[in-house]
Amino acid sequence: MKKSYSYRLYGITHSLYTGRARSYLIKSGIPFRELSSGHESFKAEVLPESKLATIPVLVTPEGEVIRDGAAIIEHFESANGREFEPQSAKQKIVSTLFELIGTSGLLRPAMHYRWNYLDENREFLHYHFIHSQPEHPEREAKAQYMMSKMQNAGMLFGVTEETMPAVETLYLQFLAALNQHLTEHPYLLGWKPSIGDFGLIGPMYAHLGRDPAPLRIMQQQAVRVARWVERMNRTDQDAPEFFNPGDDYLGDDSIPETLVTVLKILAEDLMPETRAAAEVLNQWLEENQPEPGTSAQGSLARRIFGMAEFSLHGKSFSAAAQSYRFVILQKMQLQYGQLSLAEQQDVTQLLQRCGLQELLTIRLERELGWSENQDVWL
Repeated sequence: MKKSYSYRLYGITHSLYTGRARSYLIKSGIPFRELSSGHESFKAEVLPESKLATIPVLVTPEGEVIRDGAAIIEHFESANGREFEPQSAKQKIVSTLFELIGTSGLLRPAMHYRWNYLDENREFLHYHFIHSQPEHPEREAKAQYMMSKMQNAGMLFGVTEETMPAVETLYLQFLAALNQHLTEHPYLLGWKPSIGDFGLIGPMYAHLGRDPAPLRIMQQQAVRVARWVERMNRTDQDAPEFFNPGDDYLGDDSIPETLVTVLKILAEDLMPETRAAAEVLNQWLEENQPEPGTSAQGSLARRIFGMAEFSLHGKSFSAAAQSYRFVILQKMQLQYGQLSLAEQQDVTQLLQRCGLQELLTIRLERELGWSENQDVWL
């Protein structure tokens, strides 16, 4: 008997952002069929509604088209009692913080380990790029063009010959710290995935946990992280290594010290780039004064706002300032504002320990909203 799928997810296997939506659907037990963005129905039926030619895009049984992983997750979370959003103050903020890290803060190592290790990765990537589109005479040329385009995009995220050592040092420190954290629990905040896990799985699956070179590093140096990547793509808890597992987030709004260590390492990169990107975007807003409702998005690594300049480990970085970082940051700041004063104090103290307290105050001069499947300026 042929299985029926209620939802269609348009994406590609090696897509960072598709990985977040796919993992959420799997863990939520939502039946879906995944189709390539090269499928004829994507251009003919989906693109007119999704507005931008980006993935992932979900089509519901009713025919509603939802573009972007965060919007797909919110579609279900708002209807199911927010099953994967912790309700306690610190855990809620940390979960959103890892969503920010996964969707913006790890783009540099994701791009570096994919495109600067082509001796190991080339055949693997070629397979996926050429099979992301249907058979046609220009298929090979198109695949090579897309690979070249994405390789060049890596430089727009700040990966150059000079910065590569710093990118690798920070990533390997992060990988070791996350591996240590996963010694005691199968997920970031305990015994079930959070929104933060789904954010983090994007780069950790599609790029860093599948491409041959970074997968080798992960399997050899951080086996617990490799298991978490597998776990995030299984319907069950998938934690047989833990002989007395729980089934929920840690009690008492607990944030393990091992996770604090992970956040301290990530702060070294996240903070200087966020400060610099905010300056670039605020300057752009002042000069351009976009009308309310104007799209705040562009294609991957498109220079629509400018380049953020910052220093990291004694190296100068230049990376494209993108608005999506501030979509998630704005969400986190809103969550913080809804906490009680005592809860805010607990969260502030935690972020101060991690070197992330400025995330509560770094803001754009204009808020961002969501309209017709796009992030827009309000």
